[in-house]
Amino acid sequence: MTDFPWLTTLWLAPVLGAIVVLLLPAGQRLLARVLALVVSVAVLAFAIVLAVEFDPSGAQYQFVEDHEWIPAFGAGYTVGIDGIALVLVLLTTALVPLLILAGWHDEREVGSGRRVSHTYVALTLLVEAMVLISFVSLDILLFYVFFEAMLIPMYFLIGGFGPRSADVQLRQQRSRAAVKFLLYNLFGGLIMLAAVIGLYVVTARDGLGPDGAGTFDFRTVVAAANSGQLGAAPAVLNALFLGFMFAFAVKAPLWPLHTWLPDAAVAATPSSAVLMMAVVDKVGTFGMLRYCLMLFPDASDTYAPLVVTLAVIGIIYGALLAIGQTDVMRLIAYTSISHFGFIILGIFAMTSQGQTGATLYMVNHGISTAALFLIAGFLVSRRGTRLIAEFGGVQKVAPILAGTFFVAGLATLSLPGLSPFISEFLVLVGTYARYEVAAVIATGALVLAAVYVLWLYQRMMTGPVKKGNEHLYDLVPRELAVVVPLIAALLFFGVYPKPLLDFVNPAVSQTLTTIGKHDPTPSVPPLPEAGKADLPGGVHK
Repeated sequence: MTDFPWLTTLWLAPVLGAIVVLLLPAGQRLLARVLALVVSVAVLAFAIVLAVEFDPSGAQYQFVEDHEWIPAFGAGYTVGIDGIALVLVLLTTALVPLLILAGWHDEREVGSGRRVSHTYVALTLLVEAMVLISFVSLDILLFYVFFEAMLIPMYFLIGGFGPRSADVQLRQQRSRAAVKFLLYNLFGGLIMLAAVIGLYVVTARDGLGPDGAGTFDFRTVVAAANSGQLGAAPAVLNALFLGFMFAFAVKAPLWPLHTWLPDAAVAATPSSAVLMMAVVDKVGTFGMLRYCLMLFPDASDTYAPLVVTLAVIGIIYGALLAIGQTDVMRLIAYTSISHFGFIILGIFAMTSQGQTGATLYMVNHGISTAALFLIAGFLVSRRGTRLIAEFGGVQKVAPILAGTFFVAGLATLSLPGLSPFISEFLVLVGTYARYEVAAVIATGALVLAAVYVLWLYQRMMTGPVKKGNEHLYDLVPRELAVVVPLIAALLFFGVYPKPLLDFVNPAVSQTLTTIGKHDPTPSVPPLPEAGKADLPGGVHK
């Protein structure tokens, strides 16, 4: 078992699948989609095997592979997986087959090419591969390369594919949204590159690499950072932290670096938008938890109040803007900004409950957002408009679609019994232990979430059937095959999150131990002295 390259196979399989799909004859559109679906299901099966073989009580990083890559710079091909990365790998590999199935007829050619299906599904597989290697990388340079490389296929998915339209202005908006996505994230990546180089210089000066040179080995740098062997001044480490944090805050996205997300989500096909929000953006929050906290524990502690403040602003800001939207897809995109605020809040609360909740929130947000966005996408494709005002009475003509939309919406507002509730509860409890005011303000978003979800459902699904909605049809078997697993996951993990917690809890504990953080001791008022307890009315015992 240990000699087999498990993690290399995990990310390389979708790359090979994408290459084979692109080599298929132009006329084999159905075969291209079927092959991509088969490859994605095979990758999911492989991830499940990894989960079965993973030992939560074992070493922090398992299935480790370590090979030379660029020895002159201390960079290696080093991969390994812990419990936090494992649940995100499971999320990614579970969503991609559903997204391929959901987007079975979504690909639309902008030009006159004949290989649209091939390119669309191949790009999806490439994004999956790059996200997976980002989660399992234990080399900082290796992580950075794929952190940036995943932007390219995602850019083409946003700008090259979208709802068919003869409107030139809409096509131009899609192109602008794709460019905005790319520029924001590339700029963040360039800032991070400077920090990566700076960190290498620090390790080279301290002789942490082989033969006294520098190193990009994540485990080596973490061990040095948390044992005081990094000799850089606090100001230098703070600057390096900010370089990493800026890139992750753009990708996450954290307010006020979020403005690219709503445009990109609306411009892309629903499947590509979910791939971006539920999968790609999780690399940003994962990077905060792994790289920012573990490489720069002191700097993380210094800037935690600032990050917590920005996260709380994002939580309230995203919820308020969601309430005011007239476009259903843009509304859901703004809810994601609010939810990412909760994830970041839990990470930088630096408590076991907060970080466990944040990790679970990454998974549960992926599931709930996928369900809500895809169902809304199915409805929009039938009606041909995203305007909320054009809908009404949908539950009378498409009751299953309306019912599943309602369940997904309730999950978005974190209703007890659905999986996001546990995540949000843990984040708020963990945050309150260190930042009481931030936790109280963030709790207000629960009320705002109820407003935007229930009001959205009322406007779109209830009341008399509006003109133009009479002929809407209910979910078809292919769409049910996408929606039912998502709804089932929301229900199952809502009442029984233990399978995920078994992986996450040990990894969170190891992370906090590594950075030297412990849960705050609850403050309990002292008991009255024996024999002198005050009785009602000021009478002493």
